[in-house]
Amino acid sequence: MEKTNFVDQIRIFCRSGHGGAGSKHFMRTKFNPQAGPDGGDGGRGGHIILRGNKNLWTLLHLRYYKNVLAEDGQGGNKNNMTGRDGKDIIIEVPLGTVARDEQTEVQEAEILEHGQEVVWIKGGRGGLGNAQFATPTNQAPEYAQPGEEGEEAWKVLELKVLADVGLVGFPNAGKSTLLSVITAAKPKIADYAFTTIQPNLGIVAYRDGKSFCIADLPGIIEGAAEGRGLGHRFLRHIERNSVLLFVIPADSNDHRKEFNILLNELEQYNPELLHKQFLIAISKSEMLDDELKTAVKKELPTNVPHIFISSLTQSGLTDLKDMLWKALNEEQEVENR
Repeated sequence: MEKTNFVDQIRIFCRSGHGGAGSKHFMRTKFNPQAGPDGGDGGRGGHIILRGNKNLWTLLHLRYYKNVLAEDGQGGNKNNMTGRDGKDIIIEVPLGTVARDEQTEVQEAEILEHGQEVVWIKGGRGGLGNAQFATPTNQAPEYAQPGEEGEEAWKVLELKVLADVGLVGFPNAGKSTLLSVITAAKPKIADYAFTTIQPNLGIVAYRDGKSFCIADLPGIIEGAAEGRGLGHRFLRHIERNSVLLFVIPADSNDHRKEFNILLNELEQYNPELLHKQFLIAISKSEMLDDELKTAVKKELPTNVPHIFISSLTQSGLTDLKDMLWKALNEEQEVENR
């Protein structure tokens, strides 16, 4: 699948199946023309089910799948025969997908594991046949239940990339180059703004066969939380990352100011992002000598670990991997407490 076909949000119309009606029937035999009620129950309407698939990474396959209509349940029949349930519809989605109702914007489901299945929209319940209503005082009920209607509404599926580490920074900060050096990913790299217009994922090989996932996200600019640039569209992907690595280029005019702008955009979008583990990587550090590195250190916040790296000379990359691995383990320990 072409990586240019990254789709992280779609809008679809969904309707679960209606339940089948219960049967109103009376048994009549040769020797007993009034054998009593034997109307069967109606079948359940088809569900709409979400299933996680680790082999998918985009919602592209659903782009032209605009109407999801589940099958109705069949009605009950004589001889206490229950109608067949409507066929369920299973929608396979990539891990990290969130399902919402378009009108209420309420989150209805979240898929995080391969093979995980969630009944997103339940089919209508089948109606009871008249045999279910027979009692000693009402041995010939003349009624049966209709099936319940299914649900229908416009729904939204939204993908939030699942990655351990997210790269955050301005356009041309060196995020894509870093990703290409420490993973096997091949992101598009150029010297103009917004080279990256979609998230790129890569697996970082660590010691002893260990590994972790890192995501290169489109560059954030000031005002991204209000919708400027590409940042607003992709800020949601940062919500999934355990650790955020702020990539700030060595030739920045003000490293502290750049970090604060990025931090402010995260806070404006979602204040909970400030509770994540932060690290700072000064990229393109091959252009700095020891004196300049000392000057840059003075601009950086003292409460955030930092490291100088160079994707060109590959200096500091091993130490960066160690920092990220340590931060991820610390984050995991906190979650387990």
